Amino acid sequence: MNYGITRSEALELVGQHIKSQNMLNHCLAAEAVLRALAERLGEDPDKWGLTGLLHDLDAETHTDLDVHTRETAQILRGQGVDEEIIEAIRLHNEQAHPGERRTTQFQHLLAAGETITGLIVATALVYPDKRLASVKPKSVRKRIKERAFAAGANRDIIRECETAGIPLDEFCDIALQAMQGIADELGL
Repeated sequence: MNYGITRSEALELVGQHIKSQNMLNHCLAAEAVLRALAERLGEDPDKWGLTGLLHDLDAETHTDLDVHTRETAQILRGQGVDEEIIEAIRLHNEQAHPGERRTTQFQHLLAAGETITGLIVATALVYPDKRLASVKPKSVRKRIKERAFAAGANRDIIRECETAGIPLDEFCDIALQAMQGIADELGL
């Protein structure tokens, strides 16, 4: 399918807008998680992966959540990217779009999928070897219940996986396995 951008073009665009290695790793992790979720649901992994990869293009220039994603949407529209991808990206940060809410499975899972990546990374970093390979699914599920741990990972957004039809435990397993699959690329 044609989504107005290829993965190599998306990577180039990400490289133009994202300079922090941690933010780049976050985008790659979100891509992997979204691809895995698409496969689980019989959706297009290329489309979902592109969405995860591109979702935070303006995160370094717009750290204010009242603005974050607006510039990303403009950039992607200028590139001719598929509107459904743009809408999911816009609404992964509802705060920048007062009165608008995520309504589709795709939108809910982008928000949940990109959010859980931070929790999984934080979980890996408390292990002595700091490796994703050491993280067990039960550890991720346990950390979700600990609100003080990786406090920036909004548990309510992570739980939107259930609104989208994937039980929380299964969602944690899918996300962890997806990130473990690209652990070398993430340096974890």
